[in-house]
Amino acid sequence: MKTIKTLGISIAIWILGVSAFTLIYELPITENRYVQANIGLALVVPILVWAGAWLYYRKGSSTHGLKLGLAMLLVSASLDALITVPLLILPSGGSYASFFGSMDFWLIGLEFITVSALFWYFKVFKPTHSITQ
Repeated sequence: MKTIKTLGISIAIWILGVSAFTLIYELPITENRYVQANIGLALVVPILVWAGAWLYYRKGSSTHGLKLGLAMLLVSASLDALITVPLLILPSGGSYASFFGSMDFWLIGLEFITVSALFWYFKVFKPTHSITQ
């Protein structure tokens, strides 16, 4: 795995994801803006992760998509713990437990892993066919 490249792509995905969440939260579409922002983020994350996987694999890496997805999720969760929770969640009355214990967080984490694995399977994985009788 290309560590620096993974870190850079993961940080970019996190920045764009937090920006999208914040922007969607501010739009006056529904009364429950938290749910609105999480739905928006759930729609944006697959696009961001797919693009990140494309950037990662475009020069021939063969790292399994599950490993890449887990690494990207770990970086994003770490940045959430260091920046998002203290700056956005705690001031609004939330907690680390409410953020990381939320089903929303884990569903979006599952999106990270699933999308990167699907990218790897459809765009990188080259099955070898062997015919045995």
